[in-house]
Amino acid sequence: MNSDDLALFAQVAGSGSISRAALALGADQSTISRRIGALETELGVRLFHRSGRGVTLTERGVELRAYADRMAQTLLEAQGAMRTSTGQGPARLCIAAQPTIASILFGRLGRALKQLFPLTQVRFVEGLAAHILPRLDDGSVDVGILYLPAHQVALQADVLLSEEIHLITPLDYPLPGTQVAVHALATIPLILPSTHHGLRVLVDMLAARHGFTTNIALECDGSISITKRLVRERCGCTVLPSAAVIEEVAGGQLKSYRLVAPEVRRDIALVWPKNHAAPDGMWAVTQLIRQCTTALVEEGAWPDAVLAGTA
Repeated sequence: MNSDDLALFAQVAGSGSISRAALALGADQSTISRRIGALETELGVRLFHRSGRGVTLTERGVELRAYADRMAQTLLEAQGAMRTSTGQGPARLCIAAQPTIASILFGRLGRALKQLFPLTQVRFVEGLAAHILPRLDDGSVDVGILYLPAHQVALQADVLLSEEIHLITPLDYPLPGTQVAVHALATIPLILPSTHHGLRVLVDMLAARHGFTTNIALECDGSISITKRLVRERCGCTVLPSAAVIEEVAGGQLKSYRLVAPEVRRDIALVWPKNHAAPDGMWAVTQLIRQCTTALVEEGAWPDAVLAGTA
């Protein structure tokens, strides 16, 4: 006997007729009759009194009906509990992002998470990829929002958007126009992270591809705000997404030049471990992240960004 047998038995008992039960279940009357007969044979008891007017429960049938009703109620409660849990979101959620991404996204995302999952304890982490990746691996971060290529083989990635990388200079740096060819970086003193960080790797790859040596004025593994301060103090120039300097450019503190020939872009992706169980409601969380990034791009709040699949 299994739950399907009990559900069938309860349907017949509630219908008072095998023919009405068959109609309700969309099955043949002979099939219903045969399954009830098989259930009675398995249990070794008669469950129904049969007559031309239908069926009624025997004493043992009444006893089994109580079990069937409890089983049906338990299944309904389990279904409701799972739906309620999913609707409430994960109990705890840790989302990490690199600094530029965090500065643009976390405000909008935090508000959206609190509206959708008010009971979830949300933690935001800002850091470099080298700091976030180990935490994704050990499970202390549930999902990362990172520039690619930054993920490892043990991680999955879902690209959200791509954004342009610009040359950022002091306000009075002597460059004409609004764009700079990539090969011109050979003559521009740059403030970049050390060799294992993403922007440095990107610039070194461009240098190798276009046949020049990266002109490093200063290495800075601190925050982007420190790098921008160094550029304002005329210690050199740097390369950053234009979104990272939107306020400084608007305030007349820095200048931003598009890198062209070729245009330089980086992908931003949701990244999560392949082999870790995701918290309940994680699918809804990732959809919310995608909705927030889409809204920011469409509103123009994420400059020079193009949503994945729309380029």
